Amino acid sequence: MGRGWRGSRGWQQAEVPPADDAAAWFGGRLPDGWFTGAPEVTVDREEIIVVGELPALTEEYPDDAARAAAEEGRISRYREETRDERIEIARQAEHRYQRKVAWGARLGGTTALFTTHSAPVMTRLRQPERLVLDTLVDAGVARSRSDALAWAVRLVGQHADSWLGELREAMTKVDDLRAKGPDLG
Repeated sequence: MGRGWRGSRGWQQAEVPPADDAAAWFGGRLPDGWFTGAPEVTVDREEIIVVGELPALTEEYPDDAARAAAEEGRISRYREETRDERIEIARQAEHRYQRKVAWGARLGGTTALFTTHSAPVMTRLRQPERLVLDTLVDAGVARSRSDALAWAVRLVGQHADSWLGELREAMTKVDDLRAKGPDLG
């Protein structure tokens, strides 16, 4: 199916069930005590990422490097101790929302994501754009054109975050208005 407006779901390439209630569903489904509050749930067409804040470390550490190592260790322990239950919850969510589920944890200044989904994206580039990617590869910024393109997308995302947020909000408003409109089918 081509790109464009798809039902009431906005700019999507395939029909997937809505996941508007995913944050609430995970909030109700997760065991008490896993996180210090409600997890951050991010949804796109292919994946749902659930990231929760772990309880703060209470020990004293001689420097920032030691604290960071302790945070990484605690996140690693959480990952191992909750693996079987996270897999079962993800299986249920994947059935409900028709998307892969990835997990993450945050503690202090450390955030780790576990087994996130990488979706291939096909694009056609003219020579000037290919030269940009090749320059990034030749300079050692990226290992391949694919890595260079991912790097460029991350850079744009960092520098245009508020604009992208406004664009997403506007798209949501258009979806809402369209859903309220007359049925022409």
